[in-house]
Amino acid sequence: MSQLPTIQEVAAASRELGLAATPAELHGALCGWLAGGGADARDWTARVMADASLAAPAAGSALDRLREGTAAQLEDGDFAFQLLLVDDESATRDRAQALFDWCRGFLGAFGLAAGAKPPLSEEGSEALQDLGKLAGAQVQDIDEDEEDEASLSELEEFVRVATLLLHGDCVLGPRHRRSFN
Repeated sequence: MSQLPTIQEVAAASRELGLAATPAELHGALCGWLAGGGADARDWTARVMADASLAAPAAGSALDRLREGTAAQLEDGDFAFQLLLVDDESATRDRAQALFDWCRGFLGAFGLAAGAKPPLSEEGSEALQDLGKLAGAQVQDIDEDEEDEASLSELEEFVRVATLLLHGDCVLGPRHRRSFN
């Protein structure tokens, strides 16, 4: 299974390309693009940021490894897909903000790739609406306690599973339908 680069590697590579997105938002955008049926292409940054002037990440760079690892995780039948957020040791508030940033990135790129009427199941439609609510959320006062930590972990798992569900609806389902025809 492909390992994703570290959040620090993605941040540094993102700065080198002049991208304004946080690493979490950038990974969310990549995941949204791929889950919506966008091409797994080296110039993914230009595609997900809707800016044709952006240079493609160099082969083997952190952003290229991010694309390769993410695409492999989404295709993995063992559901190994993981979100690239912030370090687990980060404050709950920072982790929540990273999750909301990730969701914002996901929604924008998913819309670019999937279009106005993606082939979503009822569950996929609900998941997309819930991701939209998370993308619009603001971090409120958070106590660094076990209850908030548990709630955040549940949200992270929901986002992970929702991403896999949407990828299944928009990529795997149509691919399997074509193979039967």
